Amino acid sequence: MPSLTRDIVLLGGGHAHALVLRMALMEPIKGARLTVINPGPTAPYSGMLPGHVAGHYTRDELQIDLVRLCRAAGARLVLGHATGIDRAAQVVRVSTANGEREIGYDIASVDVGVTSEMPGLEGFAEHGTPAKPLDTFADRWDSFVQAVEPGEKAPVVVIGAGVAGVELAMAARHRLIQAGAEPQVHVIDAAEALPGLGGSARARIFEELRNQQVWVVENTPVTRLIEGAVVLEGGREVPARFVIGAGGARPHDWLTETGLALESGYIKVGADLRSLTDKAIFAVGDCAHFTPDPRPKAGVYAVRAAGVLLENLRRVVAGNPKLRRFKPQSDYLKLISLGDKSAIGEKWGVALAGPRVWKLKNRIDQNFMKKFTDLPSMAEEAGGEQALCAGCGAKIAPAALKQALKALPPPERDDVLSLPGDDAAVLAMEGDWQVITTDHLRGFTEDLALMARIAAVHALGDVWAMGARPQAALATVNLPRMAPQMQARSLEEILSAASEVFRAEGAELVGGHSAMGAEVILGFTVTGLRTAYPVGLEGAKAGDALILTKPIGTGTILAGEMQGKARGAWVSGALESMAKPQGAAAKLLRSAHAMTDVTGFGLAGHLAAICEASGVGAALKLEAVPLLPGAAELATQGVRSTLWPDNRGAAAGRIILPAPLPPEAALLFDPQTAGGLLAAVSAGRASALIKELRDLGFEAARIGQVVEGEPLITLR
Repeated sequence: MPSLTRDIVLLGGGHAHALVLRMALMEPIKGARLTVINPGPTAPYSGMLPGHVAGHYTRDELQIDLVRLCRAAGARLVLGHATGIDRAAQVVRVSTANGEREIGYDIASVDVGVTSEMPGLEGFAEHGTPAKPLDTFADRWDSFVQAVEPGEKAPVVVIGAGVAGVELAMAARHRLIQAGAEPQVHVIDAAEALPGLGGSARARIFEELRNQQVWVVENTPVTRLIEGAVVLEGGREVPARFVIGAGGARPHDWLTETGLALESGYIKVGADLRSLTDKAIFAVGDCAHFTPDPRPKAGVYAVRAAGVLLENLRRVVAGNPKLRRFKPQSDYLKLISLGDKSAIGEKWGVALAGPRVWKLKNRIDQNFMKKFTDLPSMAEEAGGEQALCAGCGAKIAPAALKQALKALPPPERDDVLSLPGDDAAVLAMEGDWQVITTDHLRGFTEDLALMARIAAVHALGDVWAMGARPQAALATVNLPRMAPQMQARSLEEILSAASEVFRAEGAELVGGHSAMGAEVILGFTVTGLRTAYPVGLEGAKAGDALILTKPIGTGTILAGEMQGKARGAWVSGALESMAKPQGAAAKLLRSAHAMTDVTGFGLAGHLAAICEASGVGAALKLEAVPLLPGAAELATQGVRSTLWPDNRGAAAGRIILPAPLPPEAALLFDPQTAGGLLAAVSAGRASALIKELRDLGFEAARIGQVVEGEPLITLR
């Protein structure tokens, strides 16, 4: 029987879905492939946002790292905004950095939260910042605080006087005082402030607001925002340099186009958390309307619903028609921050306030976040052994490969112009030269479309490095055992993504071979054409400048992810770099004297290959080598790809290294997947080429120069 039979797609990384992943880590849903769709690699915990605004928590402390969580849970993470659900075709439409795509599902769950954007309020888009989504808000708030000068007046207006708005107002005041500024904070609402709070709690918060000189304006609508002010009904202008939209949180607009039963835009669900319209769709959190017993929009209900959702997903996959019923609590402990490390707690009409209440809130919040920081790594699962790296980190060691290639005889055909061991074969044709190359990668991301894009870019590397025009490609796809409908979905994702990459570069994906096995392996055989003789490794000249088109560090970051040490943002940044095609860069560098793509043998190994083929040396400027974010930090911690020791060993006698070895130097032996082009160009053209490359969006850098002498790399 196939090991995978159903696709479960979780739209959004909200609290409920994060907990589902955490619980599934301990006991996976048998037969299911879990996919999470989220705009970014992290999901902020809303309970700690006021504390972050006040300066009590760093940005990282309130972020759930979805990359680490999905890796631990065996789920795939697709970075993008869900924009719709085609229920007839059972696909989710997603907008990603690489364009629009569709992801098929058998079961879907929606936990996308709400938005605080105010499209109907004139001037808000230009002068306001919604409190949700939290990532954007936190970025803008941090920038505002850093720009405020000590002693400067800092007027802040919060639109919306609910609990969230009042918390943010007091937190903003506290942070600005700590920054040495003079805060002037207003909270404005078109209705009554703090609705739904018990009388004693409401009175105590109002007293706190008065003591802090946070001014509350009730029953007064905001009519528009202008530069430096909020305009109220009646024409009064309230000064504002930073405007927070914390009122009128509303569901995402695209939900109205799903055809699902909605209540004021929220998905109506029954006691089993399934849509009243479509039994294949669940909904939880703020985007859901719990029809049996409507509850306020509060994270405590999403947390409580997670266990029921997970159990019901298990039962649906197992074919069990009897699902669990969700029974939300009738009331909950409301813990409201007061700016400094003090808080008020209210339940059943009883309120307590003070530092002890804040300590209770902090302990609850920290315990919640600890669920997502204490995650097992692949090394722990393997009993302490480092798991074999994927991507180019899984290549055969360079020494072993070199020894094996020696046994191959040189070609006897006159039209085969390359030798065993060259990056690509060069074939003589009438009026043209054709290059042909092949590359395959062990899967390192569960997002098959992204993996396919990276594998396609990686396979094109040798064609680009030889200055050739991509022509055609054949795919080799190995998938784990799965049901036929999942095979079809997976192949469609892979081939569509790869075809987009090849067509954009002028090539066609024309066929290939597919199979099932223990793991995902993707690869392509690619041909290219060039009118002039292809660029090789052998033409570098003393005095040439060395240009690198992409930062290095992918192998270390992927190894760090497997060890649970890499931040999600570092991983997503590395994946984005790997998925970036280099056809435009290759066109600019076609006149290079020598060129190669930096892949499995690392920057040092590939530069050494140019030096040996050209009979020259190289002086490398270590601080000029561009690094991916997080690569140096992980290298400092001793994180290495499993191929790193072999790469360093192969470079022995070919590079002079300082002792002790600095982290940046260690990265010279880091195996790269879909790495940059390394070109030796005339020194006089280097500056202009780098400017043109950067104008095209490449992080290109001049990293050294070619020198006369033995084929030896020295560091400067």
